[in-house]
Amino acid sequence: MTADQLSLTFSALADPTRRAILARLAGGEASVTELAAPFTMTLPAISKHLKVLERAQLISRGRDAQWRPCRLRAEPLQDAEEWIERYRLLWEERFDRLDDYLSEAQARGAKSPEDHHD
Repeated sequence: MTADQLSLTFSALADPTRRAILARLAGGEASVTELAAPFTMTLPAISKHLKVLERAQLISRGRDAQWRPCRLRAEPLQDAEEWIERYRLLWEERFDRLDDYLSEAQARGAKSPEDHHD
């Protein structure tokens, strides 16, 4: 995934309405009207959100006669997850080192006062 595609993905995911739309599409394709149903916004506003998702390649829109179903495209999400995973591993390593340090510090602090010879 290019940095530009990654930016498009994260930018699209930044909005809770778009995340809700993607969550709905994870259950299967839907029309614009079906996607708009849970929201208190106009169809044109939903269409703008769909255009952002489409530009980020997170959804595709088909054509079946008069029906234009929207479908989730998970590939960009997988790429974003892989990018995030690298940082999760980094933080896990840091937390493991911190845990080791705290365990050692606690063990040193648990020694009785007569064990300390200053």
